[in-house]
Amino acid sequence: MRFILPTLVIAQFFCTSVWFAGNSVILDIAKDLHVDPLFFAHLTSAIQFGFISGTLVFALFTLSDRFSPSRVFFFSSMFAALCNQGLIIDSIGPEAVLLLRFLTGFFLAGIYPVGMKIASDYFQSGLGKSLGFLVGALVLGTAFPHFLKSLAWGLPWKYVIYFTSGLSLLGGLGIGLFVPDGPFRKPSQKMDFTSFLTGFRQKTFRSISFGYFGHMWELYAFWAFIPAILSSYNAQFPGAQLNAPLLSFLIIASGALSCSLSGFLAERFGAKKVATIALALSCLCCLLSPFFLQHTSAPIFLLFLFSWGLFVIADSPLFSTLVAQNAPPESRGTSLTIVNCIGFAITIFSIQLIRLVTDIMAWPYVYLFLAIGPLLGLFALLEGQKNTPITGRSIQ
Repeated sequence: MRFILPTLVIAQFFCTSVWFAGNSVILDIAKDLHVDPLFFAHLTSAIQFGFISGTLVFALFTLSDRFSPSRVFFFSSMFAALCNQGLIIDSIGPEAVLLLRFLTGFFLAGIYPVGMKIASDYFQSGLGKSLGFLVGALVLGTAFPHFLKSLAWGLPWKYVIYFTSGLSLLGGLGIGLFVPDGPFRKPSQKMDFTSFLTGFRQKTFRSISFGYFGHMWELYAFWAFIPAILSSYNAQFPGAQLNAPLLSFLIIASGALSCSLSGFLAERFGAKKVATIALALSCLCCLLSPFFLQHTSAPIFLLFLFSWGLFVIADSPLFSTLVAQNAPPESRGTSLTIVNCIGFAITIFSIQLIRLVTDIMAWPYVYLFLAIGPLLGLFALLEGQKNTPITGRSIQ
């Protein structure tokens, strides 16, 4: 039992490394395909759309509730690795690249939310802390391709793809071999196409979900555009000479620390309270971004980005915890999956909005639009708390 969480965390890290593998080498892919570097916005949207489609299918067919979630995780990791590896095919075209990114995202739907489902089947108490480690692993996995790119030492970009595909295979094997179904699992005995709606009939579940949706509007757009932010700063201040790949990794990866810390804080102060504070702080970063993103001092600029990187993800494991704890037990996996599905659908709109306004606005002011999500999310959380009795720490 004591090895379950470490195995799950490592597997989550390994498998989610394929998520941004394409983004980390987008300049190389764009050069080979003779497309504009802003192709990365389409690349990110493709994998997000794939994840959305996958979570919708998984939720409608209640796959992680009707079948062994460990097996679902295992097979999904195998297929995600194969689709990721397809990027190295010679003479591949832009359309095929987008299709492969879509399929990679589709199978990631059997990894990220299913990993949280497995954790909730093992850990009834201390779930916030466990999911803090798990989402921290997702953050590291998301950032890791940027780290690999920074250490390429002149090697072809395809080695980043080889490595991340291999990690996905290893992660899936770890779950398949060493993590059986948890003792608190309550399998659903039949297919129910409406079970994903059950949680939304509860006011507390709705307010938590809408808070999560506001968080997602900001999160992936921020992550996706970190390399662009660093490159724009280098262009405006050539003397800075910032290492964009390495710093992209470090800024995104710093969120793993805040995920782990927020899980511990939630044990003491309540998950809802800590999530609300984290969402408010990341919203403040959005609003202050025009000032700090064009600051002449590179250390201050980087300190701001690292602070934003910490706050933007700190609430994610807490929202997942609250969703899992307030969802009907027999459809917990499906509830987690459909909330993920809607949340990631929102990321496509925010990413594309940022891409569009980049053409018509000065770049430091573009990221003000990311504040829309946290503001609406905070409103939902505060509205959901009105006239709703809070008992116990599980829904705080």
